[in-house]
Amino acid sequence: MVVIAKRAINDFIERYPKSANALLNWYLKSKDGDWANFVDVKKVFGTTDSVGNGLYVFNIGGNKYRLIARIIFKARTVFIRFIGTHAEYDKVKLSDL
Repeated sequence: MVVIAKRAINDFIERYPKSANALLNWYLKSKDGDWANFVDVKKVFGTTDSVGNGLYVFNIGGNKYRLIARIIFKARTVFIRFIGTHAEYDKVKLSDL
């Protein structure tokens, strides 16, 4: 899969260094993935939730962090829309993404 944009991950790691291993692990697994649908995503990331409109929520680092991505399966592309702490995620309006 093509993951857009790794810069969001790097920026988040700069703010929250303890997230580095978990986020980089997510990035590598996503980049190496070949997902045709949500079932394929769940095989790699079992706790992922589909929240509609092509958006998927990933629990990162034992659910300390959340990453929301829009996945376009036909284009094999993952667009990172949000990375934050669990508390920051609770304030996100999915309709704004």
